[in-house]
Amino acid sequence: MVDFAVARRAMVDCQVRPSDVTNLRLIGAMMDVPRERFVPAAQRAVAYLDRDIAVTGGRMLIKPMVLAKLLQAAEIAEGERVLDVGCASGYSTAVIGKLAGEVVALEEDTALARSAGETLAATGASNISVVSGPLATGWPGGAPYDVIVVEGAVETVPDSLLKQLNEGGRLLTVVNSSGLMGKATVYRMGGGHVTAQPLFDASAPLLQAFAKPPAFVF
Repeated sequence: MVDFAVARRAMVDCQVRPSDVTNLRLIGAMMDVPRERFVPAAQRAVAYLDRDIAVTGGRMLIKPMVLAKLLQAAEIAEGERVLDVGCASGYSTAVIGKLAGEVVALEEDTALARSAGETLAATGASNISVVSGPLATGWPGGAPYDVIVVEGAVETVPDSLLKQLNEGGRLLTVVNSSGLMGKATVYRMGGGHVTAQPLFDASAPLLQAFAKPPAFVF
């Protein structure tokens, strides 16, 4: 029988902290959220391992270390509004909810979105709305956002998503156009313009909604 509290502490102490994650609010959030509740029952024994975990319909939870480093770079302040794109089963949303004022969790799989909403409610989340729709479209009805987190690797970030950032807003994701190691990147909105800054090497499952369209070859 796995002691999940011990496993959660080991995840934070052995994966998150050694990866230069020092934000105490973020560390506290990851200590509080029961990751095992957000994975299929058959996967609960490995919920805290340093790996991406399949949930359903081809969707994955990204590695705890990658998520932690992305969220630290996002610098989410209390009271800020966050869009979590590709929330899958809702684990990332639960962590973000402990940092932000309000979170909109977007998942295109309606059954997965419904399940995420039920799990989040059962774990006491109260500042989160789960919505269903195409990931690349974002959720314009809730814009603008102070932070957008894309939960997976992308080959391209559509302008439609970047335009939902508030002035001073940040979009965090893993950019991977090579199929090998990607680069965690922050996009910042300032003066109506977006700048991109690479942060660290990272791997994450590709979100097909953000794959580049096939090139036409003559």
